[in-house]
Order: sequence, then structure tokens, then C-alpha cells
Amino acid sequence: LLLDIGGVLLRTEDPEPRRRWERRLGLPEGRLADIVFGNEAARRATVGQADEDAVWKEAARLLGLTDEDRRSLRADFFAGDRWDEALLAFARSLRPRLRTGILSNTWTGMRTAFARWISADAFDAVTYSCEEGIQKPDARIYREAVRRMGLAPAAVLFVDDFGENVAGAVNAGLQAIQFRSAADLM
Repeated sequence: LLLDIGGVLLRTEDPEPRRRWERRLGLPEGRLADIVFGNEAARRATVGQADEDAVWKEAARLLGLTDEDRRSLRADFFAGDRWDEALLAFARSLRPRLRTGILSNTWTGMRTAFARWISADAFDAVTYSCEEGIQKPDARIYREAVRRMGLAPAAVLFVDDFGENVAGAVNAGLQAIQFRSAADLM
């Protein structure tokens, strides 16, 4: 079992902190996440060419924020995110009879930030885009994740919340499903 992090294991359960910023900035609902995750520094951070500070500086520039506002936005943006402890426990319960892994498009520095949840007791292999210099849905990153798990692509079920990443996994020879809920996955 190969899992994505954002949108699968770590989800925005309370969107209100982001919505407050969108209202304050006159943005339509969901636009703030597009700006944060879709800015040029975020794209570079996802492949290890920028750090998280660069992402927030670029988002602040695009939004016309002061340094103080940037720091506040950074603190608030992920305030509604929650780790799915039940799904993490499920992944742990599969071991050792099944191999488990992580494949996630993440910014530089997330291995340390996620270490409390993404650990060797739950996952046999962890592949982060920022460390590989490539991101989903590029077939090379799926092949690397599967190689680290020591399995053939067809023996791996990949779970992601984005359809394009699910399609990328299928194109790389993996089995794949789009995440809908933890209950459905378990």
C-alpha cells in the first residue's frame, strides 16, 4: 500500500482559518490554497529547488501582504489540518504482512516536519518529491517509490486524492484508486 500525504493522511478538516483570510483579501473560496500551492516558489519547493520560506514570501508578494501578515498567514493556513490517526494506525496494522509506503509531492523540509507521523513503525519506504527532484504524476517518481518498497509496480496499490496522480500511477504500472474517505480505504 502506497499512500499520499496531503488530502489522504493529512487533510484540511476545518477550512475556516483559510476562509477568514479569503474574506479579508476579497478572494473567492479556495483561491488562497491555489495561490499558496500553485505559486512559482511552491512549484520549485516541490522539486527541491526552493525552501518553505520562499513559498510564503512569494504568496505574500502575490497577495500584497506585509511581513507581519505573511507570518500570520503561514501560521493560520495549516491550522485546520488534521492527521488521520485512524488511517495511520491502519497502515501500521498492515505490517509486517504487507509493505507500506509514502509517495508525496512535498516541499523541502517536510521529512522533518512530518517525522512524528511518517515513521519507520508505519512505513517501509518514504519518497518525497522535493528529495527526488521530480513530482507526481511523472512516472519516474512512482517507479522510485516502488523500487524503495522492493516490489513490482503491479503489486502496489497507490492511493491519492488527485485524479491526475492516480492516472499517473496507473500509467506507471501500479494499481491505483482515488481517495474518497478513510472508511472506504480501510
